[in-house]
Amino acid sequence: MGRYVLRRVLVAIPIAWAAVSLLFVLFFLLPGDPASQIAGSGSRELSDRQRAAIEARYDLDQPWYVQYGTYWGRLVRGDLGESFQSRVDVGEVVADTAPASLRLAFWAIVGEAVIGVSAGVVAAVRRRTFVDGLVTVTTTAAVAVPVFLLGYLLQYVFGVYPYRQGWPDWARLPVQGIGPDSWVLGVIPVGDQWRYLVLPAFTLAVSSAAIIARLTRSSVIEALRSDHLRTARAMGLAPRTLRWRALRSGLVPVVTFLGIDFAALVGSAVLTETVFNWPGMGSALADAVSARDTPIVLGLTMVLVVIYVVVSLVVDVVYGFLDPRIRVGRERVA
Repeated sequence: MGRYVLRRVLVAIPIAWAAVSLLFVLFFLLPGDPASQIAGSGSRELSDRQRAAIEARYDLDQPWYVQYGTYWGRLVRGDLGESFQSRVDVGEVVADTAPASLRLAFWAIVGEAVIGVSAGVVAAVRRRTFVDGLVTVTTTAAVAVPVFLLGYLLQYVFGVYPYRQGWPDWARLPVQGIGPDSWVLGVIPVGDQWRYLVLPAFTLAVSSAAIIARLTRSSVIEALRSDHLRTARAMGLAPRTLRWRALRSGLVPVVTFLGIDFAALVGSAVLTETVFNWPGMGSALADAVSARDTPIVLGLTMVLVVIYVVVSLVVDVVYGFLDPRIRVGRERVA
């Protein structure tokens, strides 16, 4: 297992390097006038002295390979650059927004896994019954509902309507903001923090939970039909043990989806963060793109790439635990 993990780490390093290098090409070598963007001059022409000063400060007067080396030199030291618009260090923006996004994505993934896997297993075990049909109809509807519409609907049902009816505070949920920002171990909400978390996390989780339920159902049914489980059933293995083995085999594609979805949720929860005024990386990235603040966009995107690579590595390791055949097969190929 140790050699397997080491191989996955060695594969992840060049992937991260290639992704960051591609981002450098996209944001620093595309045609444009970064000096005017940094100065915020709009339609006003910069003087030669102003342009030279800006280009010297940000190394824009150097060849691309010098800029590339300088960029990696700063990156190795943890320096993500400075915002063109606010002159705030990009590292501070990441530090302010990343924890909120990671916490929201974490609890969304937990909700997806609990709801989706449970519904999928029940539908698979009770295949072609009313319960199976109910799960199918519900998951189809959940995928079809837009995220922003679901968010506003939940805000009204659990926040606005109870407030208008004069319900006590404990009977209604906040609909805006992050709350007291109190956590244990970085992700466990303390006190009233869960009240601010539950609606955005549930909104973010619903669509993916429906997909996981469908995926789990088909994977478990396929596992139950496999030859080795048929043989085990014929030999008198207990039904509960058969279901557990089918679930373990069927979780491999579910783990794949959860890993990819977690990395996607961290940076793509723009609508959810906007609806609930949740100060995460998604909303910050959207604002930076609108303002054409290249360092912020590059820094946040790079962090998302690193998160994706790390999550992919964790998924590969979990594969090895869930199905040893995958671990052995990959080691033979490597």
